[in-house]
Amino acid sequence: MTASGVPRSTTSVDRSLSSVYALVLTMVLIIATVVQGSSQQKVVLPVLALIPLVTLFGRTLLAWRNLLILTILVVLFIPIRRYSLPGNLPFQMEPYRLLVALIIAGWGSSLLIDPRVRSRRTGYEGPLALVFFAILGSLATNPGRFAAVQTYALKQLTFFLSFVLVFYLVVSVVRSTRDVDALIRVLVTGGGILGLTTVWEARTHFNVYNHLATVMPILRVEVIPWVGQDGRGDRAYGSAQHAIPLGAALILLLPLAVYLAHQDYRRRWFWIACAAALVMGSLATYSRTSVLMLLVMIVVYFRLRPRQMRTFWPALIPAVLLLHFAVPGTIGTLKNSFFPEGGLIAQQDSGAGTAGSGRIADLGPGLHEWTHQPFVGQGFGTRIVEGPQANAGILDDQWLGTLLETGILGVLGWAWLLSRAVRRLNRAARADQSPRGWLFAGLSASVCAYAFSMLTYDAFAFIQVTFLLFFLLSFAAVLLPPAAREPLKVLPRRTVVATR
Repeated sequence: MTASGVPRSTTSVDRSLSSVYALVLTMVLIIATVVQGSSQQKVVLPVLALIPLVTLFGRTLLAWRNLLILTILVVLFIPIRRYSLPGNLPFQMEPYRLLVALIIAGWGSSLLIDPRVRSRRTGYEGPLALVFFAILGSLATNPGRFAAVQTYALKQLTFFLSFVLVFYLVVSVVRSTRDVDALIRVLVTGGGILGLTTVWEARTHFNVYNHLATVMPILRVEVIPWVGQDGRGDRAYGSAQHAIPLGAALILLLPLAVYLAHQDYRRRWFWIACAAALVMGSLATYSRTSVLMLLVMIVVYFRLRPRQMRTFWPALIPAVLLLHFAVPGTIGTLKNSFFPEGGLIAQQDSGAGTAGSGRIADLGPGLHEWTHQPFVGQGFGTRIVEGPQANAGILDDQWLGTLLETGILGVLGWAWLLSRAVRRLNRAARADQSPRGWLFAGLSASVCAYAFSMLTYDAFAFIQVTFLLFFLLSFAAVLLPPAAREPLKVLPRRTVVATR
């Protein structure tokens, strides 16, 4: 008997009949579409094919963990702003935007009707509140500038809201470390695949993600990115919007692979292979930002795991040889990018006021511009650097861009958010010497690396890598809830847990 008093056999028969009815209905619709010969057939058929799939496996497919896994896969493998879904909406409907909107709507409904789903404190409410206050204050104090670029500014605001909502969604529905580990495995495996395809692109100049519409007809190509020549040749950009955020996204996942190599001994070599793919793919983008992030991670690991890090040095030589044979020329290209003719400082201090200005050259004029509106800036999302409404130059410095758009309040909010996560994770990593402590150390390394990378490119303009940051922050919030609600349990120093 079920809870409603209906025999289980009856309910099973009912579900089976419902599945049969759904399958028959879908087949009828598919046949009707084929007979009609509609020009939209290649779009309609895949959608219709989903009906029996959802009917038969709906409960499994719609589990929160699986929905989050689907979100991760879409963010990793379907290039953002490169593809859209068909429709006549006033805005570009991209797969990840539709998916996130549906999941957030379902989560909001569940918060109202499902007692098992409830909102949870994260410990980051203060920093996020300050960031929100700075954003709203910047828009309220610059009504004219906001009105002139309202559509673009609102779009940037919806991006930020989606990051925060996904952050709270993960904290709300992920209830166990097993769920966190499952999501991390998907991130690392997906990142490893993305890294391998990046290496392939660097060697052959063929980007598989530019041809997804051939295997997923429902996708509509919007724009294929073009990475300009800057002396480093053709740069791989994979499923990202540019080579720099691709390299940053791949290296951001590296500490998660290191954690899995310590936690999952049965598949240790698989996770090591994923880590190698992440590093090679990241460096194959010829991005100095990736190298900077890797160096920051090494420093963090030396602070949190000094004894273990000393044992890794012998692996450096085979790693360099593997990179040399996998992507020939990468080491030389990166060396030349860090030591250009005339020096790196001189290169970055040239071209002030032009489209190709260096990062150092932008610093002085940017700070001078900031002094006119120091507290809340010129308006969040109102600096447009490309297109017919362009009103500002490109700043390859997210901290400077944030300072100009939301003032010192916005910078303080972001610095508070990232530093709070790092401080909590560092304390946990030092207290926990088990494999779980490697996860705390890894998350700290990734957040630190992202914070430093913000000095070298406009990080918030690239959705994929910023989504990954908020996933990592959500893991930190799940594993280290606020002390007032659930204090951190300190594990013995000699505790080592192996997966059996």
